[in-house]
Amino acid sequence: YLLDKSDKYDSRDVERLQQDDKWVENYLIWRHDVIDDTLKMIDESFQWRKEYTVNDLTESILPKWLFENGTLFLHGYDKEGYKLFWFRVKHHTRDPKQQLEKKKLVAFWLEHYSKRDHGKPLTVVFDMSETGISHIDLDFVRFIVNCFTDYYPNFLTKIVIFEMPWIMNAAFKIVKGWLGPEAISMLKFTNKSDVQEYISGEYLPPHMGGTDSFKYSYPPLVDDDFQTPLCENGPITSEDEHESKEEIDAETKETGELNEEHSLNQKKMNSIEQISKSEETDKTESKPKITKKALTTFKGPLLHISPAEELYFGSKETGEKKCLIVLTNVTKNIVAFKVRTTAPEKYRVKPSNSSCEPGTSLDIVVSLHGGFAASLQDRFLIMAAEMDQPSGAGVPELTQFWKEVPRTKVMEHRLRCHVIESSKPSSLTLKENAFNTPAKNNEDLHIQLTRLLQINKRLQEQIDRCLWFQQLSVVLSLLSVTVVAFCFYLAYTQRS
Repeated sequence: YLLDKSDKYDSRDVERLQQDDKWVENYLIWRHDVIDDTLKMIDESFQWRKEYTVNDLTESILPKWLFENGTLFLHGYDKEGYKLFWFRVKHHTRDPKQQLEKKKLVAFWLEHYSKRDHGKPLTVVFDMSETGISHIDLDFVRFIVNCFTDYYPNFLTKIVIFEMPWIMNAAFKIVKGWLGPEAISMLKFTNKSDVQEYISGEYLPPHMGGTDSFKYSYPPLVDDDFQTPLCENGPITSEDEHESKEEIDAETKETGELNEEHSLNQKKMNSIEQISKSEETDKTESKPKITKKALTTFKGPLLHISPAEELYFGSKETGEKKCLIVLTNVTKNIVAFKVRTTAPEKYRVKPSNSSCEPGTSLDIVVSLHGGFAASLQDRFLIMAAEMDQPSGAGVPELTQFWKEVPRTKVMEHRLRCHVIESSKPSSLTLKENAFNTPAKNNEDLHIQLTRLLQINKRLQEQIDRCLWFQQLSVVLSLLSVTVVAFCFYLAYTQRS
């Protein structure tokens, strides 16, 4: 493929394919590990990426009115924690002259999000309220479908279609013909009464039965709801006011010990790949002390960030309310950073706006307030940029620095929240009694029982094989003895 069609590919895509195992894995998963089908998909998507100059699509290249129109945008999360990609159909009109630019807008959003959130899948929402025949554009819909089926592998979780008018039934029968069986199973036709099966009301606008007051506007380019500034101490609560000095000292000591342990194991930690949830469960149960170590590290150009993807909080029942983020400066300059979140009323972050010296590591403690509980929809954004000045990284200097630093020089990394429903401790939980919590809920016990039964079955099969070989050996031994005895008998008879 490379030799025959090298001029049809963007060299940056080829280089990424050779280095990014996750990207290759997504292509394989989407094509069920069939190599020929996977190669065909890579070939087609790479040619498309070069044709649409996907790697070079920026806000400045596309017409401003496309963004202002509000037809396409990213906002909110579904109940499984996947980002929502909105297509407000009523704002779309057919126009062959503008079709290419509109398609490039779709490619821009998908590429923008895939690079920003490392390929985490999307949920597409077709909001078809207040639409009619004038809004039907099968060519554009087919392009969106093709993006997910042919160009962006393993990038789609479901397609939520809201209030499709009956007059469009015939058109969507055609759309179904473009989708494979798996993609058809991802279609969810909804109305105001059942859309909250997939998306909670906090991310649904009022006309869909929700409470989200969000209204798309441009500029700025809205693709998340991170809020700033994020106060280190969070909102004042009675719990915070009465927090004793001993508790603060204990927290500082504990995080210091974690930082020391992290420094000793940094090289080892950076080389460890993210293990599966089942393996992580086994390790946390058998060796709870190891759970304080970060299992994954995001290696950015300015900072290495542990964990790489998720912060683990407990549910109200488990009571685990603190997590640790470890930042390591891999540059030769001071790196300024600040932390934003989509739910500033819930979290306290220490520190939330500071700097990190060259070659050093710094701990950020993220804690929940009082009665608040973490949610799968909560997100954290870590922003970082190099500072030229060798000194003067106080609050006034940092405030001025963030006002002046160009957006192109800012490194951004997102972390999502993971809520632990059972009593298992996470890899970065700081709560002291996390390791002494009682056992598992019914689901965990069922999983463990199933696993034990599978192990027992394998052991039984091995024992049966051993017994069979043992019996075969005995039979062969008896046959050998019989043959030898018979030979001796024949020799004896011949002599006599």
